[in-house]
Amino acid sequence: MKLSQLLERMDYECIQGSVDIPVSHLLYDSRNACPDGVFVCISGAVMDGHKFIPDVITKGVTAVIVEKDVKVPERITVIRVKNTRSALAYMSAAYFGYPAEHLKTIGITGTKGKTTTTYMVRSILEKSGFKTGLIGTIETIIGKKVIKANNTTPESYLVQQYFRDMVNAGCDCVVMEVSSQGLMLNRVDGFTFDYGIFTNLAPDHIGPNEHKDLDDYIRCKALLFRKCRHGIVNIDDAHVDRIIEGHTCDLETFGMSENADFRASDIELLQKPGLLGVTYRLTGKMTMPVEIDIPGRFSVYNSLTSIAICHHFNVPQENILKALTDVHVKGRLETVPVSPEFTLMIDYAHNAMALESLLRSLKEYHPKRLVTLFGCGGNRDPHRRYEMGEVSANLSDLTVVTSDNPRFEEPMAIIKDILVGVKRGSGKYVTIPDRKEAIKYCIDNAQKGDVIILAGKGHEDYQEIKGIKYPMDERDLIADILAGK
Repeated sequence: MKLSQLLERMDYECIQGSVDIPVSHLLYDSRNACPDGVFVCISGAVMDGHKFIPDVITKGVTAVIVEKDVKVPERITVIRVKNTRSALAYMSAAYFGYPAEHLKTIGITGTKGKTTTTYMVRSILEKSGFKTGLIGTIETIIGKKVIKANNTTPESYLVQQYFRDMVNAGCDCVVMEVSSQGLMLNRVDGFTFDYGIFTNLAPDHIGPNEHKDLDDYIRCKALLFRKCRHGIVNIDDAHVDRIIEGHTCDLETFGMSENADFRASDIELLQKPGLLGVTYRLTGKMTMPVEIDIPGRFSVYNSLTSIAICHHFNVPQENILKALTDVHVKGRLETVPVSPEFTLMIDYAHNAMALESLLRSLKEYHPKRLVTLFGCGGNRDPHRRYEMGEVSANLSDLTVVTSDNPRFEEPMAIIKDILVGVKRGSGKYVTIPDRKEAIKYCIDNAQKGDVIILAGKGHEDYQEIKGIKYPMDERDLIADILAGK
């Protein structure tokens, strides 16, 4: 294709050369440079793509997309844009033939609930005959193909490549998690979502390498509602007015408020042998009783989100109800059937805010004991360790402190930091550094009515020690323990 075709839907200035040159590949990683390629110079937090222009020209690249002044040989076409990240997104959409125009695109943003909700939506749509791709924190699913995720929202080139692969695989829809970072870094530019969803917002991802403050975090989340045709938002969230400020889409709401378009009422916590869930009555644009076999009031919000989305696909009520009772998300309040006497769950909660929310939700079920097993990652802020330790000790009857991903730190050094926080709380605790032995201790000493939560690892299937990722899946550990291995 010609360079002009990649640039057709964006503003640019041709500083040097011609846009009528042929282009073989669209590139943003200098290591992949090749003859007749066009290289987009991304200005990153660590590396600046403009510095690699001499290298890519040596490898045969004939055009560069820049946002700074550069000096290159006259034979090289130079295209100047305001934002090269956005340019990459628009050019990627063109490069892959605008695949989003052949899919119903659903983007979900929020501090919590994105992952669970994407799987709920996919489950409902798939059971109703809509072949649905998924892009998220855990994985990307394209038909029968599963790709492990590196980022919640991949780079724009990968987003468009995945969309194209989904179209080629016969998908009708795609549901994806849209992170604040993904919005800030223009990863979902170049197309318009059919549906944009806001789950909730709490202070998170604020720091030197993420968002400078809460206002910036909210501003980035709000961008989704200028990039979608139809918005669906949590009316109960304290930040919703700021999220929809300046929106360019039409809006629907969900929540427990009387004004919600999809409203949950008569909420009751559900307990079955070895299983926790929740039931409620749905009114508004749909009316029916709902049951979800995932615990916590936040599961009500996740399911309301899913129902509101699937309502637009005319999914029969019975399909929605069946899918919601069947849906299970790896590492997100995932129940592992061990015994009808107690409940054992795996969850990804790996900071104090997430752990507190999780434990408070589980305490509402009034377990005989709430037992929390967790560790903390190495080479990370030690304050997270103190905070998680204190949260667990104050909300759990028993805290089992173990190892997570120690990375380049000694596991016992991390555990000692955690214990600083644990000792501030009132709950009992034990220390068992080996994670398998710690899980075995929880199972062997479980009492009838206990709820045991294995926190921190979630969907991860490895343990990182001194730069090496060793296979370790908590589901396998539990299976081995039950088999006496």
